[in-house]
Amino acid sequence: MATPSRAPDPSPASAAAPMRLSVLGATGSVGGSTLDLVAREPERFHVVALTAATNAAALAAAARAVRAEVAVVADPAAYADLADRLAGTGIAAAAGPEAVVEAARRPTDMVVSAIVGAAGLAPSLAALSATRTLALANKETLVTAGVCFMAEAARRGVTVLPVDSEHNAIFQVLERHAEREVAEIVLTASGGPFRTLSTEAIAAATPAMALRHPNWSMGRKITIDSATLMNKGLELIEADHLFAVGPDRLSVLVHPQSVVHGMVRYTDGSILAELGSPDMRTPIGYCLAWPERRPTPVKPLDLAALGTLTFEAPDRGRFPCLALAEAAMRRGDGAPSVLNAANEIAVEAFLDGRIGFMGIPGLVERTLSWAEGAGMMREPASLGEALDLDAASRGRAAAFIG
Repeated sequence: MATPSRAPDPSPASAAAPMRLSVLGATGSVGGSTLDLVAREPERFHVVALTAATNAAALAAAARAVRAEVAVVADPAAYADLADRLAGTGIAAAAGPEAVVEAARRPTDMVVSAIVGAAGLAPSLAALSATRTLALANKETLVTAGVCFMAEAARRGVTVLPVDSEHNAIFQVLERHAEREVAEIVLTASGGPFRTLSTEAIAAATPAMALRHPNWSMGRKITIDSATLMNKGLELIEADHLFAVGPDRLSVLVHPQSVVHGMVRYTDGSILAELGSPDMRTPIGYCLAWPERRPTPVKPLDLAALGTLTFEAPDRGRFPCLALAEAAMRRGDGAPSVLNAANEIAVEAFLDGRIGFMGIPGLVERTLSWAEGAGMMREPASLGEALDLDAASRGRAAAFIG
């Protein structure tokens, strides 16, 4: 079992030597939660680079607040706005996808990779050449190029810490050197906003309805993925790369309260679980302090007030995206890359009102069938191959919509 590579007892940053930290995707939900923790203990961190996709105003405000060395916006058209907002601060400004990759290559102690979508793949891979620890919140990196990414991390001796609450939970309770003793790794799912709706009601769902998540405050794309349960399917594929126990020992359990984030069942019958309030600052704080723990501002979990924890099996009939992701995980090779690319196109089309909610799994399934028939289901051996397969799959999915 290849758990996220662990460095040999690194010493935590001290007040005299603050942690050099970069945050890729600084204006998203994970990036914002990370910077909230940084701002509470500024003496612990020296922020090297912050990046964002298009929001120059939010990026400049964040960079000024934490006194970053450089701020980079991926959209070249936003450069003038960013440079103007940072004028006189001493914070360098840059723009363009290549500049984001260069920012990821700046030497650091830790990089938090929180860019949404396949756009995070190249910066995450670039960060492996310049950091000791990568806190990974970009699931597409592992879904699209998990084999070559984890191999490169191992080759460079980079510690990969999972930020997603479910994988972070597993990382916390997975006993070292116990791969033969693991019977099952269980990722929990809230069930999203449509957990109790009928198939007909789900098919009629609007983007506004799908964006109302009952527990978590997240970006638009991941919120839609939670509504379709595709997010949980992508997380299964991530877990397959992070923990390498094989698809047959990975499962999903719906847990509406979002208090139990992950469980490991061992061969002796014991189940170890991580519980906590649904607040991303818990797993992010764990990564920032690892291998120690430090206080966070997260509200303590009150189990007595909560009263009841419930669990149920996922309904793959009403939520076929989960079944598609599980099949892609078992199929392996290029299937997860095609799945992810088609899903991103489908979610964008749904949010734009060009397809219905059930058009998302329909488009993903159609694109997977096309890729299989075209002989494209090969495991990407490099970043270039992963990006080529991603681009081809996106193009075909978009053509199907057209």
